Amino acid sequence: MMARTNYLTDLLSSIFERTPTANGDTDSRSIEDLTRALVADEGEVSTLRLARSILRRYAELSFDEKHAYLTFLDRELDLDPFAVEETAQRYAEARTTAHLKALLAAAEPPRQGLFRKLNQVDGATARIVDMRADLLDMLADDDALGRIDLDLVHLLSSWFNRGFLVLRRINWQTPADILERIVEYEAVHAIGDWNDLRRRLQPPDRRCYAYFHPCMPDDPLIFVEVALTKGIPDSVQSVLAEDRPQLPPHQLNTAVFYSISNCQKGLRGISFGNSLIKQVVQDLSAEMPQLKTFVTLSPLPGFADWLGTQSEHGEAAVAAIAEARRGDLSALQAMAGNLRGLAARHLAQAKRSDGAPLNSVARFHLGNGAMIENVHAMADLSDNGLRQSGGVMVNYLYDLNRVERRSEAYLSNKTIAASRTIRSLLKSAPTKSPFESASGGARR
Repeated sequence: MMARTNYLTDLLSSIFERTPTANGDTDSRSIEDLTRALVADEGEVSTLRLARSILRRYAELSFDEKHAYLTFLDRELDLDPFAVEETAQRYAEARTTAHLKALLAAAEPPRQGLFRKLNQVDGATARIVDMRADLLDMLADDDALGRIDLDLVHLLSSWFNRGFLVLRRINWQTPADILERIVEYEAVHAIGDWNDLRRRLQPPDRRCYAYFHPCMPDDPLIFVEVALTKGIPDSVQSVLAEDRPQLPPHQLNTAVFYSISNCQKGLRGISFGNSLIKQVVQDLSAEMPQLKTFVTLSPLPGFADWLGTQSEHGEAAVAAIAEARRGDLSALQAMAGNLRGLAARHLAQAKRSDGAPLNSVARFHLGNGAMIENVHAMADLSDNGLRQSGGVMVNYLYDLNRVERRSEAYLSNKTIAASRTIRSLLKSAPTKSPFESASGGARR
C-alpha cells in the first residue's frame, strides 16, 4: 500500500514539476494596469507574461502596498449587481442554456478570472496561497476585503480538492527540507531538535503522515503524528518520553493521533484534517490489523480562559494553573478530579449561539464523526499546555463503524457523542455557572 502511494507521489510530482521560465520584467506599467490588461487579455503567451509580472511585482510590495492592491481588486474587479439582476430576470423568464450561461458569467466577479489566469504560471499556486495569508492579516482591520476572501476560498477549495491531494508518510529518510518544514510547522507539541524529531519518526511504533499537493510537492499542507501504543495513554508526557518502553508489534493495539498541524496559513478554513485522519486510519488498519482502537490525544484550547467564567470552582482552577506555570503543580494535582468534570462540561455543555460546542477542536472532531471518550488532567504540563488547556487533554474516539452516523447526527442536530465516562463526569462535575448556556447535552 505505502509503496504504491510513494510511486503515485513520485509520478504526480514529475508530471507537475515545471521549471520556471527566465523572463525579466521589463513592463513599466503599474501593477494595477498590468492587472487590467491581464483581465482583458485572451492570448496564451501574453497571459503568461502578464501573470508572471503581476506575481513578481506583488511579491516585492510592502504590506501597505499589498493592502492597496487588494483593495483595488475588491473595488474594480467586483461583480456588477445590476448585470446579475438583469441576467437573472432573463433566465427566470426563459430558462435557456444561453441565459444560464450569461447569468453564471455575470455572477462571477472578474477577480476569479484574474486568479485563474495568475494560476497558469509556474509556482503560482503557492504564491496565491501566500496572497490569501496576507489577506487574512488584513481582514481584522478591513472587513470589506472579505469579498476577495470569498473568491479565494471558492477557488482554493476547488484547487485543493481531496482528489488532488497525495498522502505521504514522513520518516527519517524523507528529504531534509521537508523535515525542516515539519519542525517549523508543528503547532501542538514543539519539536525541540533533530533528536526529538527522530524519536517521533524513526521508532517502529511511531508514524507521521502528511498531505501534499502536486503543485506544492515539497511543502506539506497538513500532517498528523501517530503513536502506536498498548491502551489509550493519559498524557502527552508518556507519549513523548525519551525512556518509554519499546513494545513488540503484536502488543500494539491502539493508534493515538497526538498532534495534527495545519501548515499553510493561506489555506485556513479549507479542511483537510477530516479526510487525513480517516485515510490514515484506513491505511493503518490495512497495515496492522491488530490495531483496534483509533483515538486522539488532543489539547483543549480556550479551556483555561473559560474556567475564569465558571464561579468559584473555575477561579480556583485558574489560580492553580497560574501556580503550575510557576513550577508548583501541587494545587493543580489536588483538583484533578474537579478539572476533569469541568472539562467534560466545557466539551459537552458549553455552547455557541448556534448550538455548536464552544471548543473549536471539539467541533472539528465531532463533525468528523468522533466521540468524546475521556478527559485527562495533568496531561500536558508544558507551558503552552497549561496556558491554553490547564494541562487537560481529550481523547476523541474514531469508531469506523459509527463515524458516518455520528457525523450526520452532529451536523444535522448538533448531537454530541460522549462515552459513559464523560456522562459520569458530567453528573459529578462542580455546580454549573449561571453564565453557561443551558442548551445541549451528551449522547452516546
